Amino acid sequence: MDLFSRSWAALLAAVAETPDEDFAEPSGCAGWLVRDLVCHLVIDAQDVLITLATPAETEPTRDAVTYWEIAEKPPTGEDDLDALIVRLAAAYQEPRLLKFHLDDVGSAAGRAAGLADPAARVATRDVVLTAGDFLAAYVLEWTLHHLDLVAHLPHLDGPAADSLAKTRQILERRTGETFPASFSDTDALLVGTGRRQPTDAEKAELGDLAAKLPFVLG
Repeated sequence: MDLFSRSWAALLAAVAETPDEDFAEPSGCAGWLVRDLVCHLVIDAQDVLITLATPAETEPTRDAVTYWEIAEKPPTGEDDLDALIVRLAAAYQEPRLLKFHLDDVGSAAGRAAGLADPAARVATRDVVLTAGDFLAAYVLEWTLHHLDLVAHLPHLDGPAADSLAKTRQILERRTGETFPASFSDTDALLVGTGRRQPTDAEKAELGDLAAKLPFVLG
């Protein structure tokens, strides 16, 4: 729960500090500019609010690791929902309006998470899990998108070390694979999720695992 709050607060702060002109720069998400990524974060914040307000009576069917599905291909930005995000982001016209909306909805999501009972069961995406597991799962979402935000903006602070370590742990547990110890958490996440291609040296260290990449969690 605490790590959810810290990783989300760090991401919101990074967006708030992003200069307006950088909203037109590419993000680490294929086909999305920074403004598109920030618009997606508004939708993510809404998802948190909706899920925490959707109680479930049945036993949990997923946890913080199994919440994530593994897709065969990375997103291209051409999916109907992805394309909608691009159009919606463009409608804001001014970055300050997008920043305001994210801060407004994002702050509410953060407060709701802080008030949630970790043991309470919630429903989302046709699955049931505890609120604590749902919020723990979202550490991965915040951390990967924080990496996406700063992918071409090195003047912004990236995710904290504990968020990176937790996200790597979720990725490795979900896939059943372990990245070489020589890989930093950031490199393991970027290479592991297809956000960048491994170098020849990294491929050699990855061995058979290189042929299984990328792992796309969604």
